[in-house]
Amino acid sequence: MRTIVLASTSPYRRALLERLRLPFHVARPAVDEAALPGEPPAATAKRLAQAKARAVAVDYREALIIGADQVADVNGTHLGKPGNFTAALAQLEQMQGRTVMFHTAVAVLDAASGDLRTAEVPTRVRFRTLPRAALEAYLRLDEPYDCAGAAKIESAGIALVESVEADDPTALIGLPLISLTSLLSAFGVFVLPR
Repeated sequence: MRTIVLASTSPYRRALLERLRLPFHVARPAVDEAALPGEPPAATAKRLAQAKARAVAVDYREALIIGADQVADVNGTHLGKPGNFTAALAQLEQMQGRTVMFHTAVAVLDAASGDLRTAEVPTRVRFRTLPRAALEAYLRLDEPYDCAGAAKIESAGIALVESVEADDPTALIGLPLISLTSLLSAFGVFVLPR
């Protein structure tokens, strides 16, 4: 079987990839995650997923490299990882009562051939309107400072949400496994035996 490398140190992506029960390595990609001027959020997610895979391929020249990225979009405004309490609170306040698009991209790069395939999975999330004290309590509970949009849907962040519309429930957590299994199969890697 080909060596598979996850170009991410995200514990959320690692846990999702473990669901497929494929052996894999983890590597930290050195990539600037800033959006380019005027770049649409979905394009940012795709570009960064690809860049992360390429960055790791330098050290794994025969592997299949999986890169992923997620950008939250509030009326065209990019929301990335907040990094701290103050920025996270500002993001949650901005999303209250609104529908937010989470663009999650996954890329698989065959480092040996240079073949790169990418998918982007949008998820529409409608957020509740909650008092500031509830938002602050949530942030102290989950500390979602490493999550785009400052909400961990797989944890207590579910209480922030009114509804979710998605083709892939794992996309919102950070790695769309339905798309990933399709991309891997294009490279001859199957989760279930053939």
